[in-house]
Amino acid sequence: MWGYMRKLAIGATLSGALALTGLAVPVASASGTPDLTFAGVTVNNGKPLVVGVSKAVSVPVTYTLTRPKDLVIDQKSTFQAVVLYRGTLRNIGNELDPETAPSCSATATTDTTVTESCTESIVVEPGDSLWEAADATTWKAAGLYAHAEGTVSDDYLHNETDVSLWGNLAPLTVRRAAQLTANAAPEPVAKGKTLTVKGSLTRANWETGKYTGYKGQTVLLQFKADGGSYKNVKAITSGTGGALSTTVTATRSGTYRFVFTGTATTAAKTSAGDHVTVR
Repeated sequence: MWGYMRKLAIGATLSGALALTGLAVPVASASGTPDLTFAGVTVNNGKPLVVGVSKAVSVPVTYTLTRPKDLVIDQKSTFQAVVLYRGTLRNIGNELDPETAPSCSATATTDTTVTESCTESIVVEPGDSLWEAADATTWKAAGLYAHAEGTVSDDYLHNETDVSLWGNLAPLTVRRAAQLTANAAPEPVAKGKTLTVKGSLTRANWETGKYTGYKGQTVLLQFKADGGSYKNVKAITSGTGGALSTTVTATRSGTYRFVFTGTATTAAKTSAGDHVTVR
C-alpha cells in the first residue's frame, strides 16, 4: 500500500502535475503544510554513484527529521521520505525515490516536536532509473511530505494528494561506469625490441544498455618492473571507438597497464595488468 500511494503522490508531483518551487530548510509552513525540518542528509555515504549498464545499485540515504509531535506519519495516507532529482523542483529532468518506507527512530522530543533518525534505500537501475546521458551529472536531495486520499478498484480510481518538497538538501554526483583493457605484444619479447600496448576505453551508455567507445580521452600507460611499483610511462589519447595503442622499447620484464583518471560524467578506471617477459 505504501508503494502504491507513494507513487501516486511522488509521481503527480515530479511529473509537473503540481506547481512547486524550490525551498530551503528549515522553512516556514505554507497553509496546510506541517513544519518539517530535514537535516543532515547524506546520500551514498557522500561518495559519487557509479552505474554500469546491467547491475542495479542500492543507494543508502540517512537524515534527521524534526516534525510536530502531534503529526502522525503512518506511510499509508501520510508520507515522508527523501527523494533525488535532477534539475530544479520547478523543472525536474528525472527523479529517484525509495521503493519502501524509510525506517525512523525517535532520538529527541520536546513539548511540541519529535526528532527522528531515518534511513532509506533508493535502488537505481540503469536503463530504467537512468536512461540518458544527461543523467550523468550532479543530482540533489529533497525532503518530501505528502498527504494522500484515494479510492481504487478495477473500475474506478480517484486520488487527491497534497505534496510539499524541500530541495537542495544534499548533492549526489552520478557517473557512468568505465571499462578499460590493456594487452602488450609480442610476448615474450627480445630486449631492445619494440613492444606494442593496445587496449580500449569504453563507458556505460544507459540508452543502449551497452558499453560504447570513449574517444578523445587522456589515458596513462604505466609500467611496473618485476619487484617494483607502477610508474607513468606516457600519456596517450583514445581514438575511434575508444581504441588505445602505443609502443615502447622492451628493456626489462614487468607489467603494463592503462589508467583513466575519469571525467565529470565518467568514473575513473584502471585496467588489469599484462605481464611481459623480456629475454
